[in-house]
Amino acid sequence: MEILNYINGEWIKPHASEYFDVINPATGAVIAKTPLGSRADVDASAQAASAAFPAWRQTPVQDRVQYLFKLRDLLKNNHDEIARIITNECGKTFEEAKAEMVRAIENVEVACGMPHLMKGELVEDIAPGIDELMIRQPVGVCATIAPFNFPGMIAFWYLPYAVAAGNTYIMKPSEKVPMTMQFIFKLIEQVGFPKGVVNLVNGAKDVVDGILEHPAIRAITFVGSTNVAKYIYATAAAHGKRVQAQGGAKNPVIVLPDADMEMTTKIVADSAFGCAGQRCLAVSFAVTVAEARNTFTELICDAASTRVVGYGLEAGVQMGPVINAASKARVESLIGLGIREGAAIPVDGRGTSVKGYEGGYFVRPTILSDVPRESEIAKTEIFGPVLSLMHVNTVDEAIELVNSGQYGNQASLFTSSGNAARRFRYEAEAGNIGINIGVAAPMAFFPFSGWKDSFFGDMHGQSMDAVDFFTQKKVVVERWPKEWSRKF
Repeated sequence: MEILNYINGEWIKPHASEYFDVINPATGAVIAKTPLGSRADVDASAQAASAAFPAWRQTPVQDRVQYLFKLRDLLKNNHDEIARIITNECGKTFEEAKAEMVRAIENVEVACGMPHLMKGELVEDIAPGIDELMIRQPVGVCATIAPFNFPGMIAFWYLPYAVAAGNTYIMKPSEKVPMTMQFIFKLIEQVGFPKGVVNLVNGAKDVVDGILEHPAIRAITFVGSTNVAKYIYATAAAHGKRVQAQGGAKNPVIVLPDADMEMTTKIVADSAFGCAGQRCLAVSFAVTVAEARNTFTELICDAASTRVVGYGLEAGVQMGPVINAASKARVESLIGLGIREGAAIPVDGRGTSVKGYEGGYFVRPTILSDVPRESEIAKTEIFGPVLSLMHVNTVDEAIELVNSGQYGNQASLFTSSGNAARRFRYEAEAGNIGINIGVAAPMAFFPFSGWKDSFFGDMHGQSMDAVDFFTQKKVVVERWPKEWSRKF
């Protein structure tokens, strides 16, 4: 597949002299090459989006969402094909890839409600003969800088809301996984958006910086590591742009003695090892309380050691590889760091080789137990299939441990106690809370929250937060004296 830009309704070769190898992480084979485009590509897309904005803004909102209805149908009709592309370039299993696109489609469906979502407000007679109203208007040209781990879904946290609200858009996928968005933009082409309304540019840091600094781009969304999120937030804000930047995570789960241990183990294993641990809502460490320790440790170790690892398109495979050789080396190095810092390793996934796929970047599920609280491994986002175990004696200690971290993306509790659940929901310092839930991913009609170093900005992706982010509020105060009125 040749990777091209889609600008002003046309497929265009990027201005690139260098290319990035796109590798199937299960096989190690090069399956495409991403052109590392330039600021000239960003400028072309921004100019096209700027030129398209006035007419698109004036298009009635009920007409704008008709394009989304068509896009939703095309995504559903091509669901399996998109999922296969995701599996081949990203590494997750076919079922995980299909589930990713279900979430993407949900956001398109919610954005189809924009005629209701972007309604304003009106109060008559704030003073005699004076009315006051608030209306929402689009921001202008907006852009998304997307990560590798959800090549199909992340764009749809933002794009459908933006265009439905009357903005024009630029999409920059990760250079590691450009093929999914290349295919989706073929579908967007079939939708028939007016030229310049939706654009695609490929590249790496030069393209990112071009987006952050371009004067025509008014709002930017990003998902990735915390270090990069801080850079995106600071740079874009310095250039006067709206920004929402989703950062990293170190998601905790507390397991109380009264939890259903078999259910808890299955859910925590799916969260920690699903998508090879490469998702921002993956459980990273489990805190067992009191006598929950022995039972949960035994069960989770068994679940980790028996999980079927392989190529995600093969039947029965439960977990695929990590994204590339550098990621595999990093994850294995961090496992080694944990051991050096004093953790035990009852299940060791290093040095994995899968028969028939010896060139793949596989790390089997790994359990680090008795992880010291002050160790680096207890604080570092591993972004791989590694679950750390810690133990405390009381719920107070567990909640204090959860709240002591720098991240605040998700926190979960497993219990049969309503009182414990309510207390945890009230006190846990994270944007997404799970009660007997391992991946507390909000539905598209709720915002995808995040606190602390897991998020930089004010308004999150999805739902009314997305509507607020992609519209600007205008307040109008009106007086119409009777003597100015035409006599009929």
